[in-house]
This record gives sequence, C-alpha cells and structure tokens, in this order.
Amino acid sequence: MAAIDPHPSHRPPRAPGAPNAPLATLALAHALSAAARGFAVFPLSRGKLPALPSPHRDDPRSVPRCHGECGLPGHGVYDASTDPRRVRALFAAAPRATGYGIACGLPPHHLIGVDLDTKAGTNSTASLRELALRHLFTIPDTVVVSTPSGGRHLWLSGPPDAAVPNSAGRLAPGIDIRGAGGYLVGPGSRTDHGVYSTVPGTAHLAPAPCPPALLHLLTPPARPHTAASGPGGQHGTGLVQFVLGAHEGQRNTRLFWAACRAYENGIGAALTDALVTAALHTGLSEREARSTIASAARLTAGA
Repeated sequence: MAAIDPHPSHRPPRAPGAPNAPLATLALAHALSAAARGFAVFPLSRGKLPALPSPHRDDPRSVPRCHGECGLPGHGVYDASTDPRRVRALFAAAPRATGYGIACGLPPHHLIGVDLDTKAGTNSTASLRELALRHLFTIPDTVVVSTPSGGRHLWLSGPPDAAVPNSAGRLAPGIDIRGAGGYLVGPGSRTDHGVYSTVPGTAHLAPAPCPPALLHLLTPPARPHTAASGPGGQHGTGLVQFVLGAHEGQRNTRLFWAACRAYENGIGAALTDALVTAALHTGLSEREARSTIASAARLTAGA
C-alpha cells in the first residue's frame, strides 16, 4: 500500500503550472491518491457533506430510497468510486468541493472507522482504553487521521462477511462508528473548521484488521424472527409510538431522534413511511417529515 501523506495540509499536491491551485483541484488530487490505493471516494463540501446535490431534491420521498439506481450522481456515499475517470467526473460536477469522503465497508479494505470525538464532557480515548481492558483487545498500529476539532479517526479493516453498522455513542460516550453505508473524511480535506491530516508515523500503514473482540461489539446480533407487526418489528413500533407522543415544540426533535435510531439499527428505509405517517399526526407536513428523516439518514452515515 502506498504511503498516505502524513502532512497533507503542509504539502498538498499541485497541478502543473498552477502554484495556487483551487481547493477543488487539491481535493481531487488527494482523492485520486486514495482511490489508487483501493479506497472508494466522492467529493465533499466544506461542511463535510456530499458536495453534489441530490437529483431527487425536489421529490423528498425518493431521497432515502434511491442509492444511485437512477444512474445520476448526487447520492453521497453511494457515488463513491475507485475508478479515476469516475472520480474526475464527480469532482468536475462539484467545482466547490474542498474535500473527499472515503466509503466504508467496501472491498478491498472493508474499512471500519472508529471516530474518537471530543464532545464536551467525554473522554473518548479513555472510553476506548476502558473497553479494550474490559474485553481484552488491543488496537493495532493502523492509519490514524486527526480532525480539526482535535479528535482522531482510527482506520480498521473488517472481514468481507461482516456488515458493521454506523452508530453514534452506542459503543461508548464520544465514540462513533462508521461502517457499511457510512464514510470518513479523507486526509487532506479542508472544512469550515480546518484540515484533516494523517497522524505522523501512521502514513505508511494499511488499515489494520479489527480485533475480533472489538468486531464482536460492533456487529449486531442476528435478529430473532418474531411475529411482530409493522416495519422493523417491535423496535420499529416503539420508535413510531415515540414520534406519535410528541407535543408541539418537540415534533421535529422526536422524529429526528427516532429516525437516527432506525437507521443505526438498519430499519431506516423500511420505517420511513411509518415515521412520516406518525409525524403527520403530530402536525408536521410530509415535506418537513421527509426532510428531517433524510437529515437523520445523512448524519448516521456521515463522519
């Protein structure tokens, strides 16, 4: 595996004859470098969100359902590619891109991202250390990316047959997980808050295999086949009831929370219509409800 530049913000690749290349050109160069190493990439905006607008933005009902089957760009992580021609085309369509996302869960690396956040009142590094001691695993030497807020992204490799879901704070306070359908902000990306860069000493490493004990914590147990009514079974019914119990002033908040939990549990798409129906009963419009659910889908998939 070719080395990742440990200080992309200090030594960005430059286009020939362009000493002050636009940020989109720099982002494309970093993205192409990552794609050459087998990481599927797509353009990001300064806000760490996909830089290409959804082709379904005028029809919110389609947003959670189409993952690029329509053949058009603008599906976020589902646009990700290792094909340099495809990557160049995506960036050409997103001239304001300042960074790139790396899709998790795809071959050959089957990337799992462990996001050690710096939220107020949490010590994610200590939380991970405590988990490692309790469950008897060690984080191997691997690629580590520093974030503008002082956090760290640990890159691990999962087995091809393990579908690790995205989660926020479920493993431990301040620890978010990026798995299948999620993405990490690539080193060299520039955001509103600063630049992502590879931690010195980890640039030459490939994503290390995820320790089995940690993988067990990240992989949800098989769901028993029970006769539960409604999409998503009993858990889905509980989330719908949670939305129905919302009073004025908390309708969007409750819907957003329920949608996040649904997507983290892999039932987001199946539960969307039921959540929308519940939101309509609380007084939200269908457009408001679907927009909130789409935001939850993006959040649970994003770094």
